[in-house]
Order: sequence, then structure tokens, then C-alpha cells
Amino acid sequence: MQQSAVPELAHTHTRPIHWLATATALAGVVALSSILQPDAATAAQGPDSKTGQATAPAPDPARADFPIECGPVKAVVVKKASGDLDGDGNPETVAVVHCDAPMGTPPDGLYVLTTADTGKPRVVATLVDPKDRTIVSDIALRDGAVLGNLLGYSASDVPRCCPDVKDSAKWQWKNGTFERSKPSGARSV
Repeated sequence: MQQSAVPELAHTHTRPIHWLATATALAGVVALSSILQPDAATAAQGPDSKTGQATAPAPDPARADFPIECGPVKAVVVKKASGDLDGDGNPETVAVVHCDAPMGTPPDGLYVLTTADTGKPRVVATLVDPKDRTIVSDIALRDGAVLGNLLGYSASDVPRCCPDVKDSAKWQWKNGTFERSKPSGARSV
């Protein structure tokens, strides 16, 4: 091995003073970063553009009790959408719920939730009852209306795995209730 013609440099050997200087610099960076952090984010929504009042957060369907009987299995929320459906400036949540059945295609319930008055999500309307044996394949909220694509069965002997009827529905808040109609351009199959 060849020897270096240059003597060893003093700063290539770490000494306790180097570690102390590094620790002090690191502590200064950490202290400074904790002072210069941005404001904390909040989950509250800003004021409503129409009324100027703050709006409540949309109801969380995971915290709601749904009027669906599932026996030994639990009810699961499979789809959800939120928006102001009744024009009060506070959002409602529309949730598609069915029993977590191990096989087959369980029927869906389509529910409207609010947190008005209590702060806890509660069902205020049932748009599709699971007893109707309908599957809600898709939902959307547009212009204060709930739009849904529905699947069903033409006869009782049609296997529950394979719905053979398709339909579309629109629910709009009118006169204190959700009125069902056909969306424009919708066709039944």
C-alpha cells in the first residue's frame, strides 16, 4: 500500500466537540421547525356561499343506525354521496346499505341521513327499502337531487345472483318529502 505524501488532516478524525456541535445544530433545527409550522388544518367547512353561515360536516354513515334487519351478519355501507338536498345549507348523506351476506346478491336500502338537531347521523328518509328486493348499482347527487340506477327481478323464479330488470330513478325534495320520478333521458330495460 502506498503512503500518502500529505499528512493526515485534523478534521478527518471525529472528536467529542464535533458530536456536540452536530447535536446542537440538530436541536436548533428541530426547535426552529416547531416554531415555524403552518396553522393546523380543521375539518370544519367554510361558510355557505348563499347564507354566509358555516355549514356542518356531512353525516358519516359509519356512525348511523339503519332500519335494516341483517340477522347474524352486519349491515355495510357500499356507496355514499353527500350534498345539500333540502336547500337548508347543510349537507345530507345518501347511503346504499345492504347486509354483508356471504353469498348471493343481497338487496340494498337507499337512505338519506342528516345530523340536524342532534349532531348524530340519523335516517330521515328511505328512498329504496330492502324489502323491495332492489339493487342500487349507482348513485349520484346533481342539482339537489338523488339519481340512482336500480336493478331488480322480473319474476320470483329469477336467480338472486342475476337481476334482469334495469331502471333509473330521481328523488327530489319537494313539499317536505322526497318525490320519486324518472330522470330526463332515462329508459327502462
